[in-house]
Amino acid sequence: AVSVSVVFLPGSVPADLPRRLPYGDVREERVPVSCKSPAVCTARPPRGAWEALRAVPYGDTFLPRLSRVAPGSSVCWQSCLCSQPSLLPLPQGVNVYVGKHRSALVRAGQGLAILHARLQQLLQVVSLTASSIAAALSDRVPDGQLGPDAWRHLKSSLGYEITFSLLNPDPKSHDVDWDIEGAVNHYVQPVLDKLSLVANFSVDSQILYYAVLGVTPRFDKESSSFILSAHSLPHVINPVEARLGSSAASLYPVLNFLLYVPERSHSPLYIQDKDGAPVATNAFHSPRWGGIMIYNVEVPASPQTSLPLHVDVDMLRVMEVFLAQLRLLFGISREELPPEFLVESPGNEGLADWELDRLLWAHALENIATVSTTLTSLAQLLDQISNIVIKDDVASEVYRAVAAAQDAVAELAEGHLHSAFQASKEAVTSSERAFFDPSLLHLLYFPDDQKFAIYIPLFLPMAVPILLSLAKMLREARQNKKEPTKMD
Repeated sequence: AVSVSVVFLPGSVPADLPRRLPYGDVREERVPVSCKSPAVCTARPPRGAWEALRAVPYGDTFLPRLSRVAPGSSVCWQSCLCSQPSLLPLPQGVNVYVGKHRSALVRAGQGLAILHARLQQLLQVVSLTASSIAAALSDRVPDGQLGPDAWRHLKSSLGYEITFSLLNPDPKSHDVDWDIEGAVNHYVQPVLDKLSLVANFSVDSQILYYAVLGVTPRFDKESSSFILSAHSLPHVINPVEARLGSSAASLYPVLNFLLYVPERSHSPLYIQDKDGAPVATNAFHSPRWGGIMIYNVEVPASPQTSLPLHVDVDMLRVMEVFLAQLRLLFGISREELPPEFLVESPGNEGLADWELDRLLWAHALENIATVSTTLTSLAQLLDQISNIVIKDDVASEVYRAVAAAQDAVAELAEGHLHSAFQASKEAVTSSERAFFDPSLLHLLYFPDDQKFAIYIPLFLPMAVPILLSLAKMLREARQNKKEPTKMD
């Protein structure tokens, strides 16, 4: 559920309101999602409650107060909306302005129908849509119903590790210097501080020498440069990843961001898209893995220039690309906006408050689906192995996971986003502990037929003489009964 509060300026109240202010209007929409498991077969997007509060006097302090509406309210999306054409400082042709906080300005005229239509468009931009629900449930939705962007997003996790790598394949020619620590503190850390509600992050960096892409670029005579075509980009990942070594001992997903300085014999190096046009950023990203940017160095005009050539990397240019790729990997890329919409840039924080809300919504929904899948798999395992032993601590984790998942669903229905996400994280943690408990290792338990196959060779050699002795005793007892008793 999502609550939208509407504030009308003086003279902007629609004349066709059904009753006097304040009043509320609740609308529900149900989006069916085809699933592989009956545990989650439908998903309900946010429910909009359009509540006209009161007429607020307009002044110089009104717009600053709009940007701070619902301070710290990551629990729900609360928006202050104005519908006064003459007072809104909106550019020509813009009817909806979405701020970087949980606020928006709407020019809706005097009709209630137009206001409802604009609010519906606004909810499609700032809250969950059918496509985002399908992306969150990508493991349960058939492949034909998902777009190509659904597989780009990272799966929900309790933590992520981010690795920035500088690849210098020709250190004899290039002495590359990059201020990665300062760039992370200035550009990346504000974004990670905003994402700290979603997961824990750790950042490290490394410099790799003599690390090549593994793909020989093609020389283009017209531009006197080397070209990497789009179809050759997938072959770049594996040779480079073998040199990184960052994901070998990692407990969490690793995001790799690579800055590649081409060797002197292959400079300058450019990336072409599928249509043969050069890529403006000279970078590409791999879904759920990371991104690679090629940083060309100007070739000195004089051949007598001493080597290695000192290179200072422009970290602003590099971090702009890496932060854009980070947004794509987390699924916070901007969808196609209606023509009358204007969205404020999030600035140095990297993402707006309502974008963070969308991310929390999607991860909470994905966590609930993950808990359902994990507990269903655990139940199937217990059904297959009848003699498995369930310890009290494992049972308590299962009960805790079920209770936390139910709390998350209830909190989402009430619009309490932050508490719902925290409950979904607790549910995932408890379900994973129960499923991966060492006492539930299936190799410790085996069917009855395997028991006979193991124990019969051990006990049969001892059982044979015992059985023969019992048979001999039975025969002697029968013979004694048949012989007549002698009387003195």
